[in-house]
Amino acid sequence: MMRADRVCEWCGDDMPLAARSHARSCSTRCRVALHRAAKKNALPEELTIRDRWIRRSSTKVPLTVGDMPASSTDPRTWSSYKSAAASTVGAGLGFVLSDVDDVVCLDLDHCLNPLTGRLAPWAAAIVRDAGATYVEVSPSGDGLHIWGRADVRHGRRIRRPDGTAVEVYGTGRYIAMTGRRHGSCPSILADLSAVITKLTT
Repeated sequence: MMRADRVCEWCGDDMPLAARSHARSCSTRCRVALHRAAKKNALPEELTIRDRWIRRSSTKVPLTVGDMPASSTDPRTWSSYKSAAASTVGAGLGFVLSDVDDVVCLDLDHCLNPLTGRLAPWAAAIVRDAGATYVEVSPSGDGLHIWGRADVRHGRRIRRPDGTAVEVYGTGRYIAMTGRRHGSCPSILADLSAVITKLTT
């Protein structure tokens, strides 16, 4: 028997009825896979090789590794991933989106149940359309950041017919990073052009 109120964090299947309340996986195989994934750096190399990293406060104020104000439009305040990850300033990391390349992020708010791991149907459809690309849980614990590539010069908020919204960012903004990979997504950036077109038409 399986329970439909909770899902395995690795494979996404329903958890067994006998699973303990704190269990994150449905089987020994999935538990081992989760453990191994946690030991690896989940962040895509396509992000970590770029010197566009900052620190952030608990209220998402951008900071330099030297604990000074940072700006998403001033490269002098950015650092390498190695420097930013080694810094203890603030509460976490952030990655700056810039018009020098086509790295983009789709921000899906309030779509993930942090207790059960279940995605809202509208968000699950977007993740499915995005395909094999890096997705991580946002700092709030109930949202997702879908990373990929597309030509997005101006960020926008896309209001969906059901009242939910998706934000698309491509430049002049930083995104708070957690390293909390969603499910078994890969550490690569896929082309999200078709997904964004579908959302905007």
